[in-house]
Amino acid sequence: MLPSALLAGVCAAELISPEPLDIGFLLGAIPPLAVLAHGPAATAVLGALVVVVLSVPVFNLNAPGSTDLLTVCFVSVLSVLLSFVRSRRDAQLVTERAVAEAAQRAVVPPLPERVGPVRCAGLYRAAQRGTLVGGDFFDVRAGPYGVRAVMGDVQGHGLSAVATVASLLGAFREAVLDLPDPEAVAARLDRRMAVDSADEPHAELFATAVLLDFSPDARVVRIVACGQQGPLLLRDGRAVELDVEPCTPLGLGLAGTAPRVVSVRLRAGDRLFLASDGVTEARDADGAFYPLAERLPGLAAEDPAALAERVWTDLVRYSPDVRDDVTMLVLAPRPRGGP
Repeated sequence: MLPSALLAGVCAAELISPEPLDIGFLLGAIPPLAVLAHGPAATAVLGALVVVVLSVPVFNLNAPGSTDLLTVCFVSVLSVLLSFVRSRRDAQLVTERAVAEAAQRAVVPPLPERVGPVRCAGLYRAAQRGTLVGGDFFDVRAGPYGVRAVMGDVQGHGLSAVATVASLLGAFREAVLDLPDPEAVAARLDRRMAVDSADEPHAELFATAVLLDFSPDARVVRIVACGQQGPLLLRDGRAVELDVEPCTPLGLGLAGTAPRVVSVRLRAGDRLFLASDGVTEARDADGAFYPLAERLPGLAAEDPAALAERVWTDLVRYSPDVRDDVTMLVLAPRPRGGP
């Protein structure tokens, strides 16, 4: 609205003032300002109005000479051309962004509210602004052996890590259908990483991940941690750190060492909270790490999505300058056939 407001303001000031005001030079800024927000047609109309206002005697704008009018006309024509170029470029950027968002959504699609007997919610904030996917990933899938979930972090972040994320998630979704044990799924992901980095001997490509394997009745969860801490268990108003010993990160030879599988019996009302290092390693102004385990019970909510949003709000308040990918995954199993 600035170009129109400026034109109206100059005209009103000239009509109200008993003496002529030497403010006609302000009208020369209207066509360039119109380029920033308007299309070619609106820019041309505003440019024509500027010429009319300068030419009409009633406004007493110091009777501009032919040179001044020609200058304004030239600026107006040039502004129309620039507006046309900007409009074409904006349309192209909108199309490219839509394609990019569709591609990123295909890599990490939104989680459904429920997968089998497990309610789930995920929250992702990429470190690289303007992107939806970075170096973190998560997914929850149902298969013939129960519901399985994964959350991980590949080396690096931003768009450079998207290819690795897509490869790992593809391997996970296949493994959910084919492999009966979570340790076998971890081995499949490790092999995927090794194959991807085979042609680059100095790539040192690796990823950390946590795999969760729920029994068909959701009364037991088996957990494998690969270079990353296990989930927090929210139970009876407390956040309990599960005793899960991390094994080697994916891509660094997991096939040679069998990962440790930890089984946890679940009760009605239990929730599992997984967070990336973007949460646990966030610092305040004094350099203190974000105390997730201490704050989580006070932020607990019945809705998994509400819990993740509350933690994100609290995290930003604690550490406003979050520079790493932030990922949270909340899983609320509903055990069947018992407490």
